[in-house]
Amino acid sequence: MTVSTDYATYIAGLPRVLAGAAAIFRDGEGRVLLVEPNYRDGWALAGGTIESDGGETPREAARRETLEEIGLDVELGRLLAVDWVPGPGRPPIVAYVYDGGVLTGEQFRAIRLQEDELVSWKLVEREELPAYLLGSLGPRVLAALDVLGNGGGAVELENGRPPR
Repeated sequence: MTVSTDYATYIAGLPRVLAGAAAIFRDGEGRVLLVEPNYRDGWALAGGTIESDGGETPREAARRETLEEIGLDVELGRLLAVDWVPGPGRPPIVAYVYDGGVLTGEQFRAIRLQEDELVSWKLVEREELPAYLLGSLGPRVLAALDVLGNGGGAVELENGRPPR
């Protein structure tokens, strides 16, 4: 199929949006698994950028990033949150958050960090999460945990908060 020049020009002129996907993993006590990146301040969920060149979906990206970052190949649960995160100096980011489920002791012992990106991991109580998660990530994770707790559908967020 040949794409017309007008259409190609139209597509090239559309705004760009970055996309990322992550998973919330918990232990039996409800603590959340966080990873400490070596390339920025703060902690994060296991996850990363969606690769657009291969047609990767957000769910596939979250699963791939989990395998790459912490060495676990886990079937992800439902979508918990979608967050629109504007940013100065970069295109907006659309961040997807999935339920990674409750990990077993064996799975925690099997965690192997991606050494070129991550320094460490830890389990964090809900009330301590804002101290570890900077910017919109803290409110995004708390909103996703609320969805898990109330059994509702995925929440739409703008910069970590429900739209006005």
